[in-house]
Amino acid sequence: MASVTYDHVSKRYGDGEAISDLSLEVPDKEFLVLVGPSGCGKSTALRMLAGLERITQGTIYIGDRVVNDVAAKDRDIAMVFQSYALYPHMSVYENLAFGLSLRKLPKVEIQERVSEAARILEIEQLLDRKPRALSGGQRQRVALGRAIVREPACFLMDEPLSNLDAKLRVQMRAELIRLHERLETTIIYVTHDQVEAMTMGERIAVLNAGVLQQLDTPRVLYNEPKNLFVAGFIGSPAMNFFDAEVVQAEGRVHCRIHGLMLGVDPAKEQALGKHIGRKVVYGIRPEHIADRRLAQAEGAQNVVRSRVDVVEHLGNEILLYLMPTGQSERSAFIARMSAEAEGRPGDELEVVFDAARAHVFDQETGDAIT
Repeated sequence: MASVTYDHVSKRYGDGEAISDLSLEVPDKEFLVLVGPSGCGKSTALRMLAGLERITQGTIYIGDRVVNDVAAKDRDIAMVFQSYALYPHMSVYENLAFGLSLRKLPKVEIQERVSEAARILEIEQLLDRKPRALSGGQRQRVALGRAIVREPACFLMDEPLSNLDAKLRVQMRAELIRLHERLETTIIYVTHDQVEAMTMGERIAVLNAGVLQQLDTPRVLYNEPKNLFVAGFIGSPAMNFFDAEVVQAEGRVHCRIHGLMLGVDPAKEQALGKHIGRKVVYGIRPEHIADRRLAQAEGAQNVVRSRVDVVEHLGNEILLYLMPTGQSERSAFIARMSAEAEGRPGDELEVVFDAARAHVFDQETGDAIT
């Protein structure tokens, strides 16, 4: 097992930069997720670590060893790709054993490693089958097993669940978490799915346009996003954003959104007090907006009268697409509420924004004001 370090790593293609000055450290045995939209550089970062892409600038360490010029086969890593890439003419056992045979390990050791991997992944009964006789989930387990038998210092996984259906993806997420706990090894996992990232990663690195935006635990990313991009990317449905102005009224700091005056957490007033008169972005997550009739605490300054536009019923909860009364369509927002809340298209509804959960961002830089 080993730690992984990116030290000011960059990757350029012609005039474009896929990765820009990336620095992060992955401690031994951590499950780190690289997440971001398509084209953000997350797969490039993984491929540089694997030795499949040359580094333009910087240094990558696996443990204490610099691996910039080390061949991929000598880096002691194992990769699992979106494509299962199984040999169709080989049995499951032969697929698992093939890499070990190339390394000329003793047959007894190969058998022991394959048997142990099959036991961990619960595929012992599949060892004699060919890939065509397996389901998608079973093929993915075989692909994982092929990596496990190598006993590498680090596992690299590039969107390994993308080809699975929704139900199987949920199941495989749980299995990968259990697998990490059993193997106690370093895993770096790439995905564009923020739900996968939030449920699996001990820490998450959020990338955008090749730049690391924030590296922290799922809880911190959700509650304390550093900028507008992270705030909008983490969370589903996404955070609601409103163009606002910081004003002072009756001795308190507020965010004014057109005719609406919204209060903020008293703990943030001091920081916001330095931005009086400046344009900001006010953010509130859909789950932090409540029906006034059901809200436990009502702040008069945070009541927003709205018209219901669309209702999505999700069983235990509903999503309300709302339009503030007298405001333009640009002020539309989404609220996530319990199924007890009532609302039909065209209804007038008073909702409460939870001031303690609101976020405010500098409109020019996009950075959080805290």
